[in-house]
Amino acid sequence: MKVTVIGGAGVRTVIFINGLLDRYEALHIDEVILFDIDQEKLEIIGKLCKHVVHRRQQDLNIKIAKDPIEAITGADYIVTTLRVGGDHSRVIDETLALETGVIGQETTGVGGFSMALRTVPVLVEYCELIKKYAPDAWIFNFTNPSGLVTQALRSKGYDKIIGICDAPSSTKFRMAKALEVEEKDLYVEFFGLNHLSWISSVKKHGEEVLGQLLKDDQFLQDVQEFSMFDSDLLRGIELLPNEYLYYYYHREKALENILKSDATRGKTIEAVNLQMMKELKEIDIDAQPEEALQIFLYYMEVRERSYMSIETGHSKAEQIEKGNLEVPDGMGYAGVMLDCIEGLQSEEGRYLVLSVQNQGCIEGLEAEDIIEVTCKVSKNGICPVPVGKIPEHCNVLIQAIKYYEKLTVEAIFSRSKEKAIQALTLHPLINSYSLAKVLVEKYDKAYGGIFK
Repeated sequence: MKVTVIGGAGVRTVIFINGLLDRYEALHIDEVILFDIDQEKLEIIGKLCKHVVHRRQQDLNIKIAKDPIEAITGADYIVTTLRVGGDHSRVIDETLALETGVIGQETTGVGGFSMALRTVPVLVEYCELIKKYAPDAWIFNFTNPSGLVTQALRSKGYDKIIGICDAPSSTKFRMAKALEVEEKDLYVEFFGLNHLSWISSVKKHGEEVLGQLLKDDQFLQDVQEFSMFDSDLLRGIELLPNEYLYYYYHREKALENILKSDATRGKTIEAVNLQMMKELKEIDIDAQPEEALQIFLYYMEVRERSYMSIETGHSKAEQIEKGNLEVPDGMGYAGVMLDCIEGLQSEEGRYLVLSVQNQGCIEGLEAEDIIEVTCKVSKNGICPVPVGKIPEHCNVLIQAIKYYEKLTVEAIFSRSKEKAIQALTLHPLINSYSLAKVLVEKYDKAYGGIFK
């Protein structure tokens, strides 16, 4: 079978390939095609991917495609992981938001709104090609803001698309480590929207332990995703939150920390990626593949350690040793995609957190609304675990963000500035018509007239 990565020059692709090596044979995957509009960067990332395969003495075939039709034709599974406008667009998004006094985070904040405006039309073009050249392919959308983008594409009739995010699986991994159990012995149930979800059940060896965990200060401190929250908040809501809820529950802290930092997350990522690519361009990768891989791994570790550090005001100060770093096991979005493929091929199936249509799962949402929820994935399909009625404080936030997403989708496809302003006015992190109007005008001007 053939897997295609659209946006294959992204730095996570190397880790994606490494994760694939443990399971590609069992999943009957024999070929991975990488495509990106940045062919120079793709050539570098492609060489690193091939070296990762070679050093582990595997025979997975990695190919670089020159055009999207070549990449898509005959694919069985397609991953979309784009950043339209490149890293600097994230810097622009965050900077304009902060100048206006609001958080510009690329998924949860207005930065995600701007990214969706640029990205959805491009993804629609790719989906049209997929419909023509790989009509039976499953599409795994990792492009941010994943939930909103998936909502937009499903609304256009692209039915075999699943939104994936590695935040829930990463959280479960760290929970299992803190509880000193194997991941297979821990069941964690999520509900909500992408980057706006809560954990409503935690079962260790089949026994419900959520109530105990909420009382355990050491556990809450040991798991990175929960340590940033006030523990009294977590005990009050009686749920464990997705880390991105920090922007809602501690909004003023996040904004203050970002404003007083030397650089936004976007600027940090841009600087890391620029330095990484500079050094990789200066080395002969064909002659020194391992040295090139170590350069890549060093900067990926720098990037990883800076995650959420600006917003929370906590940084990881440990020194990173160059030259002898291991390639991560690909637990991220590669792991989610591979788990989903494995589930779809199995009778027994497995439980995964995915962004899929609601179809009655969460009470009060429309059937076609994209939600992020624990699903049973098997040969029988992808079936969300029924959630039913949810706590009202969760419902209020979900309803507001879902309405914002739908209005944003309308604004994108109708190219309506008025709809865009309506959408941002209702976003809880904006909540102001005058601010929404200023922001829409700023983004429209910055990107040369999005609404023309």
